[in-house]
Amino acid sequence: MPFDQFTSLSDNALLVAYANGTQEAARVLTERLTAKVFAQAYHMLRNRADAEDVTQEAFVRLWRIAPEWKQDQAQVTTWLYRVVANLCTDRLRKMRMAALDEAPESADPNPSAGRRLQEQTRVDALYRALDDLPDRQRQAVSMRHLDGLANPEIASEMQLSVEAVESLIARGKQKLKALLKNRKSALGYQDDTI
Repeated sequence: MPFDQFTSLSDNALLVAYANGTQEAARVLTERLTAKVFAQAYHMLRNRADAEDVTQEAFVRLWRIAPEWKQDQAQVTTWLYRVVANLCTDRLRKMRMAALDEAPESADPNPSAGRRLQEQTRVDALYRALDDLPDRQRQAVSMRHLDGLANPEIASEMQLSVEAVESLIARGKQKLKALLKNRKSALGYQDDTI
């Protein structure tokens, strides 16, 4: 089957094709999903190298389960998101137990120490505020604004209507803005760009 014909197949169909010995299906599926998987891992771990490791491990696990995959029971992306979340959670637990001198260095050494500290403070504030959102709002906002998924994709993943996803995102953004409003100057913002 030519490469172009694979691009029109669903994720589930591609995984089944790979399980049946079609290597090209794995390449198409990997190209289609890598950016999304990496984004989820990076947003959970906040470290590029760790996110790359988790992305690679998630795909290794996907290829291992391919022969037993049942197309009608789950979506590949749903399964991958769950695996990535579990891998990240495990990695975060291990990192908390690691000694301070074993902590990884900053991913980008170019910005000044002050700039890196301010950026990290902003990221930490955002993630703390996200943690204060109700679970469904946090999931919808993260998938939309951190993972870059479109609302119909989010609706499919969360098994909701597009309108329900839009509502969750709108309410989540309002709550985030309220949570971060009093921290603007501490986060280095001089105007309303939070």
